Amino acid sequence: MWAVCKKEFRQFFSSLTGYIAIIVFLLLTGLLLFVFPDTSILDFGYASLEKFFDLAPWVLLLLIPAISMRSFSDEYRSGTFEILQSKPLTCWQIVGGKYLACLLVIAIALLPTWIYFFSVQHLSGQTGMDLGATMASYAGLFFLTAIFAAVALFCSSLTSNAMVAFIAAGFSCFLGSGLA
Repeated sequence: MWAVCKKEFRQFFSSLTGYIAIIVFLLLTGLLLFVFPDTSILDFGYASLEKFFDLAPWVLLLLIPAISMRSFSDEYRSGTFEILQSKPLTCWQIVGGKYLACLLVIAIALLPTWIYFFSVQHLSGQTGMDLGATMASYAGLFFLTAIFAAVALFCSSLTSNAMVAFIAAGFSCFLGSGLA
């Protein structure tokens, strides 16, 4: 399982697409939270990352399908899935390795958003932010991304076309998330 996870992780960061996906996620959330006046957290008058946790699932609807769209579809398209199955790995280890690699990439994308927490905490003055609520919100956001990743990997396993997998995963996550 770890071999599949390392392969997927390296494959994601071996191309510019992986870096661009994470940079677009961070840039979009940063602009929405600090620059655009309708969604700026600086206009609230109190220290809270509530707007981030409201907007992040919408942005993750695009990030997670972009991360996982090639997991199985490229294996099918290039014919390497049969080679992968010939290795001494069970189906659960193959799927688990790909899923774990997807979760690691998502965790790497969410890790820099702690800068938002430290920035708002520093700007809040003496009262500070509610650390428990913020930690629980991050945990909930990670669990939501775990569900999105599972759905996106499933959609990637249905087709050999990465763009079809991206669209199907985004649509499925949108319908299943209750954001609709």
